[in-house]
Amino acid sequence: MNIILLGPPGAGKGTQAEKMIDRYKIPQISTGDMLRAAVAAGTELGKVAKEYMDQGQLLPDDVVIGIVDERLKEDDCNTGYMLDGFPRTLGQAEALDAALSKASSNIDHVVSIDVPDDELVKRLTGRRACKGCAAGYHIMWKPPQKEGVCDKCGGELYQRDDDNEETVKNRLGVYKDQTMPLIDYYSKQGKIRPIEGVGGLDDVFQRITVVLG
Repeated sequence: MNIILLGPPGAGKGTQAEKMIDRYKIPQISTGDMLRAAVAAGTELGKVAKEYMDQGQLLPDDVVIGIVDERLKEDDCNTGYMLDGFPRTLGQAEALDAALSKASSNIDHVVSIDVPDDELVKRLTGRRACKGCAAGYHIMWKPPQKEGVCDKCGGELYQRDDDNEETVKNRLGVYKDQTMPLIDYYSKQGKIRPIEGVGGLDDVFQRITVVLG
C-alpha cells in the first residue's frame, strides 16, 4: 500500500505516522530524510542536491523527484511506503505520478488530516520548550508544574519564534496555497481520504484505519 500523508502544521501527522508504521509495516519517508541519506551516500543526485543545499537554495523538482525515485526502489518499500512532506506542489505530484508510472506503480491513498485553523493556532502557539534540556510542553495539554519552569531540569521555558501567532497563521496560509491544488489533483483520481483530525489520538487513528482498511 503506497500512501501520501497530508496535513497542516499541528495536525498531528507525526504521531499518526508512527501508528501507521506499526499497523501497516511500511516505512515513513520524509523529504528531509531522503535528501540527507542521498547526500551521505554520495549518489550522483545526492552530490547535485548538496550543491544547492550548500548555497541555501531550493532544490529543483527534477532533483527531488530523482531522489524520491531512488529511495522508493529500495527493498523496504517493496510492500509499500508512506510519503510525508512530499509532494508539496502540483508539479511535484505530476512528476511523481510520471516516475511511478514508468515503474508500473502508483499511489493508492492520499490521507489528508483536516483540522480547523483556530484549533491549529491553539495547538501551535501553546507549545513551549526548555532552554536547558529541550523538553517539550503545552500550556493547555501538557503544562509544567510551575509556569515557565521545566519540570525536568528547572530550566526556563520559551516559545519558539515559528510558534508565535503571526508566524503560525503565515505557515498555515502557505500550506493551504501549496496543498489545495494537491487535494484537487488527487480528488480527481479518487484517492483523497479526508480525516477529521480533532479528537483523541486513538480516535483519529481509528478513522484512518477505517478508510485504509
